[in-house]
Amino acid sequence: MGMAAAKKKGAGPPSGGKGSGTKGAPKEQNRLVASNRRARHDYEIIDTVECGVVLQGSEVKSLREGRIALQDSYARIDDGEMWLFGVHVPPYAQANGFGAHDPDRRRKLLLHRRQIDEWMGKSKQNSLTMVPLSIYFKDGRAKVELALAKGRRQYDKRHAIAARDAGRDAAREARSVAKHRT
Repeated sequence: MGMAAAKKKGAGPPSGGKGSGTKGAPKEQNRLVASNRRARHDYEIIDTVECGVVLQGSEVKSLREGRIALQDSYARIDDGEMWLFGVHVPPYAQANGFGAHDPDRRRKLLLHRRQIDEWMGKSKQNSLTMVPLSIYFKDGRAKVELALAKGRRQYDKRHAIAARDAGRDAAREARSVAKHRT
């Protein structure tokens, strides 16, 4: 039996062994690290986009441990590039000295030029803000779900809570009616 036949039969190295191209644990598909629930309460979400984020090695390690704070964070476009401000990524415990990072530094967001231009036009024209809704890993890469949003006033927040509660009550009633019919 030749080498080609051995490869077809799957006689190669076992999965996860030498030569398989994987190190340690398998890649996670979509793992949520943190979500900004307060942003959904304080802002009316108009549009969302998924974008990559430029991180240092110790920041990725901290994210994998789930250590990040998205409160009071926002994005801004400076010189045609989109930047994320106000995100606190605590230093990784094992990274010290040269490998450590500044926890509150601004981080570059990766978007296509046309997306940046489109969002810049929308945000300036309608005085909208850009807030991160969540940060997660997708195929081993850190991604940020960014929202183009309009700030809500206090009475808008109360109205949104009342509408959500009314929807829950209606769904509860519908379930109870359906349950009693059968």
